Formats: sequence, structure tokens, C-alpha cells
Amino acid sequence: MDLCSNRITPGLDRRSMLRTLAFGFGWTAFSGLAGAAARLPMLPGDGPLSPKSPHHAATAKRVIFLYMAGAPSHVDTFDHKPELVRMDGTSVRRNAKLLASPWAFRPRGESGLMISDLFPEVAAHADRLCLLRGMKAGIPAHAQASMQMHTGSFQFVRPSMGAWSVYGLGSENENLPGFITINPGGQGAGNYGSSFLPAAYQGTPIDLPRNGAIAEALPHLDNEHHGSEVQQRQLQFLRQLERERERREGRSAPVESVLEQYELAFRMQTEVPGVVDIAGENRRTLEMYGIGEDDTDQFGRQCLLARRLAEEGVRFIELSAGGWDTHRNMREALAERCRSVDKPIAGLLADLQQRRMLDDTLVIWGGEFGRTPYAQGDDGRDHNARGFTMWMAGGGVKGGMSYGATDETGGEAVEGVMDIHDWHATILHALGLDHERLTCNHAGRDFRLTDVHGRVHSGVFA
Repeated sequence: MDLCSNRITPGLDRRSMLRTLAFGFGWTAFSGLAGAAARLPMLPGDGPLSPKSPHHAATAKRVIFLYMAGAPSHVDTFDHKPELVRMDGTSVRRNAKLLASPWAFRPRGESGLMISDLFPEVAAHADRLCLLRGMKAGIPAHAQASMQMHTGSFQFVRPSMGAWSVYGLGSENENLPGFITINPGGQGAGNYGSSFLPAAYQGTPIDLPRNGAIAEALPHLDNEHHGSEVQQRQLQFLRQLERERERREGRSAPVESVLEQYELAFRMQTEVPGVVDIAGENRRTLEMYGIGEDDTDQFGRQCLLARRLAEEGVRFIELSAGGWDTHRNMREALAERCRSVDKPIAGLLADLQQRRMLDDTLVIWGGEFGRTPYAQGDDGRDHNARGFTMWMAGGGVKGGMSYGATDETGGEAVEGVMDIHDWHATILHALGLDHERLTCNHAGRDFRLTDVHGRVHSGVFA
């Protein structure tokens, strides 16, 4: 009689061996590879990205987030401080003096919002803007503040705002990801990741080449070896194998996720080329976005692609433009940065408006924090997380409005203070999601984008 209890039964399959041998390290490795392969969100007919009902009536169907990485100076762009002009040169701390903005502010539109000459094109849309002048972040360090702005936490890996939005609402196009981030740069995958949410909800990064064709943004999308008929048969065969495995052993989320990514990638082969091809856009539209002009071509292409993705049902779209960290050479660098995004952003707002999409598209602009009202050196400003400005447009927010305020020199938010948790709660509210109800149970507790904080600032809505 065989007394050994450690023998392997003849019926043991490969998956069971991975779970059993070497304390299950093989299965752990496979699960890791499965997660790594899940790079593209999926949307089967009854999958996690299928459209879901909001918690309450939404004012916006989608979000376009214009992320200005590096922290734009609010006191030089959208936060008018006459007292800073009067106190120019006054010492406020050792080796630091207040610095008046080198650029003039003027009343814009019928609302009379005071906006800097750095943004003449965006200023023409003043009556559509809601300036959030009481913003406040948690930490004045770029990486941590950027992570907090995107995920609600600067300490832990958490799902991004885009991932939570798609988790709550799904997508409107089964052939495209629900969350796309354009030119995320060096901000880190955590800014658009899904963390403990299923991989279906993470952002799909698209890197647009400088002054290049948008169609080059997603290389290797087409299968060079097999046509669509063969690929479809392969996917059907994989599904059949998985159904047989599932019948024996139950559902495996990692394997299911990988298959769903493959299926979406297959569907994207037919959908994406038409979405990213701007050849059909008329000359007037290209000029409106600044495409073809040296200063504005790259960001103009991002903005135009964002509009096209929004039209096709993508739920959350983020665009990134870096270079706003103006510790020195501010007069030249800040002017250049503003010039590169001003016309494209104005073109996006105008295009959405003429297509009757602005009413249900929430457009957000801003960086991870602001800059100090005092000078750093002779021509720069330091980090300032205690008060800064962002703005919203469309999506049911009040236009031509200033909400909140910093102190007399722009150093700290003192009225209508909106921290990052409040900001997230307000964005989710516009999408019809209650930030306290939008939860995911992980590691024994319910997590949410706003953690245990956040309140909706209903005053920004019309």
C-alpha cells in the first residue's frame, strides 16, 4: 500500500499544478503575468464596461481633463490680485519678496471675469468658465500632489479618478476603452491605473508623436500575421477553452480579464483607425485647434483627438501638457507654455459648443497645485499647495463665475475652499455618482475615491 500522501494524481491539470507545486509560486507568477497583460480595457455585451445607471440625474456624460503637469502659476493666469501689484517688492520672508504679475489682467466677456493676457483665446470663452479660485492641495511636491490629484491619495496606490468614473458608469462604445489618457508622459502609470479595481477600468495611454500623424499613436494595433477571420476563430477557441475550464473549476478573474483585453484589442482594429484619422476634418477645424502651427500643433492634436474620442462614447479622457514648473525664467517659459495650449483649448471649447456637446461634457483645466505670490530668484515662483486656481466648463457648471478665493496676495485659499477630496466629489456628482456610494470592497473594507472625506460644492452648478 502506498503510504505517501504527497504524490501527484494523474488527473492533475497544469493550472492545478501551478497552484500546488512550490507552494503555489507558479500560480502567483501566472496571475502577475495575467495582470500585466491586461493593458486594454474590455467591453463585452454584459461586461464591466457596459453602461450603468447613475445614482442621480447627471449634468455631464463624460469628462475631458486638461492636466497641466508642473503647476501653472494662478496669480499670473486666472487669479487677479491687484493688491499684489501694490505690494510688489515687499519682503514677506527671508530672501523673498512679493512679485506682481508681469502680465495684465482684463475683464472678459459679459461676466467681466478677470483673466490674464496670457490666455487671450480662452478668455474669449470667459462666460463659459467657472474659475475655482479656492483650490487647495495636500502637499507641495509634484509627484505626490499629482498622485493625490489623480487618485485621492499621495501615500498609497489607489484607483485613479478616471478608473472610478468608468467603474461607476461603464462606457458607451464597446469597441473603445472607457478611459483614455493622451501623452501621460513621465507622471507614472499610477495616475491612470485601476489599482484594486479590475484592470478593465484602468486608463489606456496614447502617445501622440510631436508634429506627427495621430494614427501613429497606437502602433502595433493591427495583427501583421493573421487577418480578422483567423483572429476571430482564435478568440472563439480561447473562449471555448475557458468555458470548459470554468465549468470544472469556477471563474478565474485574471484569466477572464486577459481574454476580455484580447477581445477589445480585436474590436479596436476596426474602430480606432477611423477615430484617430483626422484627414476628414475640414481646414477650418484644424486651424481652430492650431494644428499646423509650430507653437500649438502638438496640443492641438491632443484636443482634437479628445473631441473625437468624446464623440465616440469614451467616458473619461485626460490630456497632459508639461513644463509648468517655473522656478526660474518664468517670463519666457510661462508665456511659451500658455501660448502652446491657449488656442487648442479655446478650439476645443468652441468645437464642443458648436456640436452641442459642451452641455454634457465636463471640461476641467489645471495642475497639481499653484505658485507662490513671492518671487523665487529674480524671475520665478516656488510651489504653493495652500491656494490656487483650476477651472471647469460645460457639464452643467455655471459659466462666467468665480467660485472661492485666495487671500489678498494669492497665497492661501480663504473662501469657498475646495480641497482635492471635495473636487473629486464634485466631479463625480456632475457625472451622476454619489461619492459616498461609489465604493469597492478591498482587503476587508469599502474604499472610495474620496476616502472618508469630501463634500460636493453644489454652488458651482447652474
